[in-house]
Formats: sequence, C-alpha cells, structure tokens
Amino acid sequence: MVLEIRLTNFFSIKDEVVLDFRADNIKSANAKALNNNIFQTDRADFLKTVVIYGANASGKSNIIKAIRFCNAMIFESHNHNENTVYNFQPFKFGGFANKPSTYSIRFVINEIEYEYSFSLTRTQIVAESLYYSPKGRIKEIFTRDERRGNTKKEKYSFTDVIKRPMDVAENTSGKTLYVSRASQMDRDFAKDIFNYFHRTFILNYLGFGVSAIENISNQNKQQLIEALKIANSDIVDVKIKVLKKTGKNIQADLSNMVLKVEDVVQGHLQIKTYHRGNPEVAFDFLTEESQGTIKMFFIMLTLLDVVKHNKILLIDEIDESLHPSIIEYIFNLFRAGERAQLLCTTHNTKFLNLKKFRKDQIYFANKKPDGSTDLYSLYDYSDFRDTMDLEKAYLQGRFDAVPYVNDSFEQLKYLLNEK
Repeated sequence: MVLEIRLTNFFSIKDEVVLDFRADNIKSANAKALNNNIFQTDRADFLKTVVIYGANASGKSNIIKAIRFCNAMIFESHNHNENTVYNFQPFKFGGFANKPSTYSIRFVINEIEYEYSFSLTRTQIVAESLYYSPKGRIKEIFTRDERRGNTKKEKYSFTDVIKRPMDVAENTSGKTLYVSRASQMDRDFAKDIFNYFHRTFILNYLGFGVSAIENISNQNKQQLIEALKIANSDIVDVKIKVLKKTGKNIQADLSNMVLKVEDVVQGHLQIKTYHRGNPEVAFDFLTEESQGTIKMFFIMLTLLDVVKHNKILLIDEIDESLHPSIIEYIFNLFRAGERAQLLCTTHNTKFLNLKKFRKDQIYFANKKPDGSTDLYSLYDYSDFRDTMDLEKAYLQGRFDAVPYVNDSFEQLKYLLNEK
C-alpha cells in the first residue's frame, strides 16, 4: 500500500506537492458513515481512493504523469546507457530548469514500511536513498549522493542490509538507479522493491504482458463477464488464446504510459466472445465488439486483478468515455476491496459529495500566478462544513481549481469577428 507521495520540479510542478493516503481523524457523521472508504492497520487508517479535481491546464494530469515516469524509472533505468536523456521536463521558469527534480514515496511491503526517494536532472541521477522500519524504528538501507565526491565510497553509504553493496555500486552508472541495478544483480531487498513498483503499483489500465492477460482472464472469467453486464453487455462467455508464446511485455512510452488496445491484442492474442442470442456463435473481440465493450473489458480485467490482490492503480481522467454509473461502480469496487488503492483525476463533479467521499479523499490542483501547480486537500478547508453543497461550492470557485471563462455575448462576438 501507498502511504505518501511527494513530487518536486516535474513538468508544471515547481514546489513540492504531497499526496497523503493516511486518513485524517474526521469525526463528522458523513465520515463515520463512509467507513468502507478507508482500511485500518496497526499503524494508522488509510484511504482506498484519492480523487484530484482541477481546471484544464491546472497540472493534475502532470501529477499522474510524474508518478508514472518516476515509478517506471525504477524498473527501466538499469537499461539506460550514457547517451540517455530522461523523458521528463522540469519546471521551465525561475531557474528551475537547471535544478534537480525529486520523487519520494512511502509504502508498505509485507507489513514493513519503506521510504524511497531519488533526485535527478534530465541527464543523470543526483541522489538516492532507501530507509525502512522493520521493527517500528526507521533504519537506513543505503544513501547515495553523487555530489559527495569522486569515488563510489565517497558517494555511497550502506548499513548491513545489502549483501556486497559495493559490487552493485561499482556497476551502477550515473544514469541508473541503484535499486534498479541491485535488483538486476539479484539482491533480495531490491527485488522486493522492484516487484512492488513493477507488479503492485499499476500505472494504467493496460499494464499486462500478453500471457498475463490469458491467466488473469481465466482466473476471473465469471466475475469479468458479470462486470461487463454493467455496460449493457449480453456476453455470456469469453475465450482467450495467446498466439505467440513469447511472454513479451508490451510497454508504453514512459512519458505518458499510453497504450492502445490494439497494441496489446493484435498479433498477440485471439479473443473470442459469445452472446446470449446464440452462445454457439463466436465474435472476434477486436473487430466485432463495440469500442465501449472493448474498453470495459480491459478496465474490468485490470480492476478485478488490482482489487482482489490489494494493488494500487493510477488513472488519469477516469471519466473519459465512461458513463457516471460505471465510474461509481469502479469507486464502489474499491470500497468493497480490502486494501486496494486508487489515485485518479476527474472533471465529473457528481462525485463532489460528502456522502460519497471523505474530505481527505478529495484534492484540488490549481495553477498559481507563476504557472506552477499547487495541490491541496478539501480537508485543508476547516471552515467548509459537511452540510454545505460541495459541488456548487467547487463550481463557484470556492476552492480556486476551476477555469475562469469570460463567455459574455460581447466577448464571444469579439472573438468570432476578430480579423
């Protein structure tokens, strides 16, 4: 599970922004009625879902984009060579283009809390560190600072957690994260970290290798078919066959983690669907099903795997091409889960309702006067009472994170008539 994420100097993010998945101590009647929106552990209560609102160009998508890039760095950077330029942009104004960007995340693996962070420019890793709390007390695993000297011994410090740590350091270039290289060199602690980000922190709906789709579909077939019915599907059976037994993972561009259905299916999978009207007649999934059904198939495939196995899912614009009832179904699926978590952005104000979400689950992204992104929670507004109309307050600009549009008749006439 994720406890907290911090980002500094990525894209439109200049100053540090913080996403906190720890549930606040909210004692209102609404919050108490939303007990399924959180899960409890020995250390604290945590949020299952965090939703970010904001105007277009406010930077909410850049928050998702930055997390995707940083997580992907962990399982990709051991492949980087000396001419690699990282696929992100620091904030471009005020001299920040020449300053390092920093990512920090606190998370839990097997009931042990970790804190991992790294700083980088577009051409090299600047610093990296990993701490954990095996017995409730924080302990260093390693730190790295490329500015501390010229030798690996000057740049790195280690405790007794890693076996032969300097062997890994000697094989870690300035382009590569130490955790990434250590995992490649079969160090147990690093493999745990690598697998967390690669297998547990899911960056988009289409994050599977082709063979994994077959396995996950078979494991969840009946649940998948039942879930498809929410999109008015009359599908009664699905059969999936891998055409090429390569086990190949189809990876998206790390700048946006975008994949098309065709990238995953075509040439790799044969998917046949069968309908209630005549269960003996097979339909070719990619060419004969509607785009809505195709999209819902992969969404539900991912969601069932994420929720059943307590993973974390990252989705930008969750409302894109989806009916509000389906979005609500997705949120309810996470509420019904045990420890699965969802971080998403949306414009759909229907869910700005304190009978659906707690105050600490709702974040706002806003563009500041210098063009940078600010991020804050509804919980920060202590004077906003549960009895107030949250959707109305948001649309009226109570929390700033809305577009200010001059759509007066005179302005529109001027716009249309301007030469």
